[in-house]
Amino acid sequence: MFTGIIESLGKIDRIVTDQTNKHFCINSPISHELKVDQSVSHNGVCLTVTKVEGDRHWVTAVDETLKKTTLGNWNEGNLVNLERCMIANGRFDGHIVQGHVDQLGVCKNVQEVGGSWLYDFEYDPSSRNVTVEKGSVCIDGVSLTCFNSSSHAFRVTIIPYTFEHTSFKSLKPGDSVNLEFDIIGKYVKRLLGQ
Repeated sequence: MFTGIIESLGKIDRIVTDQTNKHFCINSPISHELKVDQSVSHNGVCLTVTKVEGDRHWVTAVDETLKKTTLGNWNEGNLVNLERCMIANGRFDGHIVQGHVDQLGVCKNVQEVGGSWLYDFEYDPSSRNVTVEKGSVCIDGVSLTCFNSSSHAFRVTIIPYTFEHTSFKSLKPGDSVNLEFDIIGKYVKRLLGQ
């Protein structure tokens, strides 16, 4: 389980294709602290560390993950939001994040306003995922509060710290993002039969 509070940015150093899988080599300030078999969120996708080499670690994405997330479009040099799973005695600073992407969204607009940034996102409503006004949503692994919520769109505000320390600084209109909707909302919706 994760919280959506990004620990570090990583950079994709190398990508190796192996049949339908892709192996990603990530260079980051926390790579040397990781261990093989550890679960780490990479842009909101829970992946298992397969190898650690100093300041670089390797993870593998299978075909299903490549098709359902943005990982299939990753390139060498891309920035990646990293978060290790929550420790049992840690603070719950974000919200409950599983690292299981529900669907892709698209950044429609980015606007700087008074030192912060407004980002508008749209997603396919046929999936029947929902956001609620002032509710939580996870975008590329980042726990955020959404507003201007509708059946297929929402807006978030990014403060300068988050802008500087996550991949939001390189996100532009037209880019796809990994969306994980609030787990509590998903269970409530299921219980109501919707």
